[in-house]
Amino acid sequence: MGEIKNCFLPDDLSYHIEYNVWLRNTGDGTFDLGMTDIAQSMAGAMLHCRAKKVGKSVKTGKSLATVESGKWVGPVKSPFACEIVAVNEEVAGDATILNKSPYKQGWIVKVKLAEGADTTSLVTGDTAIAGFTAYMAEHELDECIHCEGFDG
Repeated sequence: MGEIKNCFLPDDLSYHIEYNVWLRNTGDGTFDLGMTDIAQSMAGAMLHCRAKKVGKSVKTGKSLATVESGKWVGPVKSPFACEIVAVNEEVAGDATILNKSPYKQGWIVKVKLAEGADTTSLVTGDTAIAGFTAYMAEHELDECIHCEGFDG
């Protein structure tokens, strides 16, 4: 597992640095997608997470969901063209899961790549660590803050 200033980046995931999201290939042609530890730390305690509906086609850079915290309201953007095939109803009912378990229980949507979707913006390993190190410096984030009971 990669770590930058108390922010965790599991090795088995792919990341989009600008949109601050992670993706897990589920092996069946779909990907679970969620916010990174860095994103949840920057946003603070989550209040709401509203995903788009199953069946919705989403273009690159467009919103898959809207999240709201005490500090921020904004989109969770898609790193590629896709279709939403599932929504995490647990997160919809309790957005604090995004703070407590961003990489395990905190997936927001499951997506299927659109035909011809470009995944070249996704990074892994050392490239992800270097990218997020620069991102954190640019956004003046000193470290990730984890809530009690954090389990990644």
